[in-house]
Amino acid sequence: MTAYQALAADLRRRIVSGEFLPGDRLPVEPELCAGYGVSRSTVREALRLLTSQNLIRTVRGTAGGSFVAHPDPDHISAYLETSVDMMRPGIDQLTEIRELLEVPAAGLAALRRSGADLEALRGCIAGARGRAAGEVFAPNRDFHVVLLRAAGNPLLEIVARPVFEVLEGRFVRDRAPRAALDAIDREHRIVLRHVEAGDAEGAREATRRHLENLRTVYYPSVERPAPASRDPAPAG
Repeated sequence: MTAYQALAADLRRRIVSGEFLPGDRLPVEPELCAGYGVSRSTVREALRLLTSQNLIRTVRGTAGGSFVAHPDPDHISAYLETSVDMMRPGIDQLTEIRELLEVPAAGLAALRRSGADLEALRGCIAGARGRAAGEVFAPNRDFHVVLLRAAGNPLLEIVARPVFEVLEGRFVRDRAPRAALDAIDREHRIVLRHVEAGDAEGAREATRRHLENLRTVYYPSVERPAPASRDPAPAG
């Protein structure tokens, strides 16, 4: 580990531990140089690294400096999405993660949902009904996002959204058969009824069945063909 990486790691530790809170200004460069016994260039490299990781932001001017950034769920999800996509997981792996997250979340949503959550879920269903295959994906995806949000744990949406985005990139949505879209609409309505009734077990079971149907019927019908192999043809 280089000197600037070691400095960045220690500042990161102090930020994560709460010693520096979101909005706090870090010590100025001369203080960091003296406190850590490093050069100004080392401090600047460490601060650039923390900025690239969205942990701090730099403000110019007399009242400026390096400030601890406020957590941004979009930044976190974007980073996770890139990482997940680079792993090239299969549809089965992605849907398995969805089941692990969304089935218990649906039960929590049935217990914790607000009136605004219910209205948002109903709006997603109304927005999808009768639309063409290429247009229906967004409201159907949003139904699941709202369901996770209704569970009352913001980490659920942050972790699950990258999975949705990676899945979305795998599909040619215009190919979705009408029967599959109609089944999704019916299943969303069943999930909604259980959530409206505060039936946690029913919401979990309805969500489990819905995700299983997505895995076996919908996803195979719209998945993009795998790219052709770049391996050279065997000689002979």
